[in-house]
Amino acid sequence: MTLSTVSPSTTADSASAAPEGGAVGGFPRIEDPTAVGAVDARAMSKVLFMRLRALEEGTHEYQYVRNTLVELNLPLVRYVAGRFRSRPETTEEMVQTGTIGLIKAIDRFDPARGVEFPTFAIPTISGEIKRFFRDTSWSVHVPRRLQELRLELARAREAFTTEHDREPTSAELAERLGVSVEEVDEGLIASAAYSTVSLDAPAPDDEGSTPALAGRAAFVEPGYAMTENLVALKPLIAALGPRDREILTLRFGEELTQSEIGERLGISQMHVSRLISRTVATLRTQLLAD
Repeated sequence: MTLSTVSPSTTADSASAAPEGGAVGGFPRIEDPTAVGAVDARAMSKVLFMRLRALEEGTHEYQYVRNTLVELNLPLVRYVAGRFRSRPETTEEMVQTGTIGLIKAIDRFDPARGVEFPTFAIPTISGEIKRFFRDTSWSVHVPRRLQELRLELARAREAFTTEHDREPTSAELAERLGVSVEEVDEGLIASAAYSTVSLDAPAPDDEGSTPALAGRAAFVEPGYAMTENLVALKPLIAALGPRDREILTLRFGEELTQSEIGERLGISQMHVSRLISRTVATLRTQLLAD
């Protein structure tokens, strides 16, 4: 007679009648719980849960029943882990983490509530695996507070966009979540650390001819050339005469017109124009020569 054809009470009666040499706490030893079929595992789990609640925690019998429940229900962990097979984490990592969730579910489960154990356990196992993803998927370590805030911000932004058909501001997100604008800005900045891509990785539309992301990220900054020119000009300007330096300062520093410079120096606008042209030409020649 198999467990699939008997009720839990019948199983308990037959189990308690087993010889003491092959039993623990009134239950026969199960040589390989992983080999038990799904229907039999569910029936045995019902009996074991009732027995577990009657045992004193910390005893040898309690530990045996608890461990047997874990082994009988490991297929639930593999089932949940299979939902995340597209993740970069290995199945072994997810099963190890999911087993922690299974143990938590076993410790919290109350068979008196009339809920099937798989219905109770699967959300707990799934939550434990998702928590593992959250803690390990960040490319840069950030505090747990910011990790959780990122999820809250994502949900709040999605809800706000759905309601108002536009992206929310930081102030609107802060009001929705009951936090400060500074905390929202901090959470948004931290979100950038969730995932990164190597600069050596190919571009998304790379077909063999386009460069890696590092090549696309490179660009010419015009400010660099200007800075180099200013550094190179500094000693050349210092070598000019006092009047030429003063005229350059008035024209390019204070941005006066040629007429205003002429009035200040007591010379004509035409004379100022010739002096500026001559000085600039001299500096250009010296700069190119260097």
